[in-house]
Amino acid sequence: MDKATAEKLRQKAKRIRTGIIEALGLGKPGHLGGSMSAADMVAVLYYYKMNVDPKNPKKPDRDRFIMSKGHSVLGQYAALADLGYYPWEELSRTKTLGGLLQGHPEISTPGIEANTGSLGQGLSLGVGMCLAARRDGAAWRVFVVTGDAELGEGQIWEAATAAANYKLDNLRVLVDANGISAMGRVADRYNVGDADGIAAKFAAFGWNAKVVDGHDVEEIGDALDAADRVKGKPSAIVGRTVKGKGVSFAENTHAYHNKDMSEETRAKALAEING
Repeated sequence: MDKATAEKLRQKAKRIRTGIIEALGLGKPGHLGGSMSAADMVAVLYYYKMNVDPKNPKKPDRDRFIMSKGHSVLGQYAALADLGYYPWEELSRTKTLGGLLQGHPEISTPGIEANTGSLGQGLSLGVGMCLAARRDGAAWRVFVVTGDAELGEGQIWEAATAAANYKLDNLRVLVDANGISAMGRVADRYNVGDADGIAAKFAAFGWNAKVVDGHDVEEIGDALDAADRVKGKPSAIVGRTVKGKGVSFAENTHAYHNKDMSEETRAKALAEING
């Protein structure tokens, strides 16, 4: 990845984080922490790696994106709005009566490929889509973003074994390993391991697995490029991330997993993101 592309991606990640704040609005609980921690991954996927077309959201050869940890969809909404799937102003109507954007992904929304939010199901959906592509002789890929706390769901690992068994090298999983769940530290609740431990688990299941800095767009992009060269195995890219990244008072805490914002905290968040 050249330096100009990397700088563009960093600016797009800021744009996504700004959009997350727009979608949260005022006095309306929303998932700030996990949306912010995944923002850099989302930026690399939409602006660097994936084959998508906002003017033709259903084009047959598009890559598919699944936000398995559906409560973190605000970052995806921001990217889709910035790309032109719907107006940017729609973000402020998130979770309001008559608004297009729901609290979790819903397939009636342009650019959304699957309903998610009941944790643990997104990877199974991705496996099914990859098998459909193989059946049809299609070259498109599936990208699934999951969280480390979500890995406590058994269905994730059933899907992981299936993906390895069927040698789904058109499947990419990006793990947002921010170490914090809705209730506190993952290590204190249901310990699935740190980023290295998670990568080792996927490798043991027969995956190509790589640990990256989940806020370094160049590392994320390079890992995704390398995954394109792997044959006969699905790929897992495990990002070490910070919950609430970009907003100091929301970083490394579960307090802003799902919380509303005041005028003061909203203004401070926007200033920090764009300062």
